[in-house]
Amino acid sequence: MDKQKSPKKLAQSIRRHALNMVHQANVSHIGGCLSIADLLAVLYSRVLRIDPLNPKWEERDRFILSKGHSAAILYAVLAEKGFFPKQWLDTYCQDGSKLIGHVNYSVPGVEVSTGSLGHGLSIGCGIALTKKREKGTQRVFVVLSDGELDEGSTWEAILFASHHRLDNLVAIVDYNKIQSFGAVKDVIDLEPLAEKWRACKWSVREIDGHDHKQIEDALINIPFEPQKPSVIIAHTIKGKGVSFMENRLEWHYRSPSAKELEKALEEIEAQ
Repeated sequence: MDKQKSPKKLAQSIRRHALNMVHQANVSHIGGCLSIADLLAVLYSRVLRIDPLNPKWEERDRFILSKGHSAAILYAVLAEKGFFPKQWLDTYCQDGSKLIGHVNYSVPGVEVSTGSLGHGLSIGCGIALTKKREKGTQRVFVVLSDGELDEGSTWEAILFASHHRLDNLVAIVDYNKIQSFGAVKDVIDLEPLAEKWRACKWSVREIDGHDHKQIEDALINIPFEPQKPSVIIAHTIKGKGVSFMENRLEWHYRSPSAKELEKALEEIEAQ
């Protein structure tokens, strides 16, 4: 096991794991897993203060995957970083496995169970406020889907965070622009998205969510402004890395066949 893979190699590995896991279990959400692979690769190799040998280390940064249906890619990166054996990935969504289809807190390295969309940022706010009051240096990172920005509870958390000046809180929006029933602009148009966050007194950065340099440059410069929570709007591609999955709504739901898996893995390896 190589815990020191570069972000590029780590992203490649976790994409490969997620494709195999979703195919083997015949389950959904590979498109949304692939769209955040680069974000997770940079976070876990360059940014997060964590200790895989001591997952409950008090001084660790907290990471919450609010879009908990993308569990496969989070489990993949945790296994790659040594939180648990990679062999566990073969049990994904199998009876008796800890690695269930939505993120499960009983898995080493997972802070909270998620998947009921619209709650991750609220939980992050509570943790960030607690650490502020304890005068801790821990940071809280929350990855949100663009679709869950339709949830009123998310905007309550956005207002709460700025009111309490939670500059130890970072939201990362996976803005792949496709949600479960169609294009985001057709379901509930979020634009102008950056201006809405700014109006709620957050400090905002927009980046290419697949450019590792842009991701790292943004994440190592937080907080962007003192006494303000930070949000990174990451423009991503659903299904990124597999040509026939990119920007295709059906890969929110479909599992790749054996032939499709073979082609997908070939494309990932070629990168």
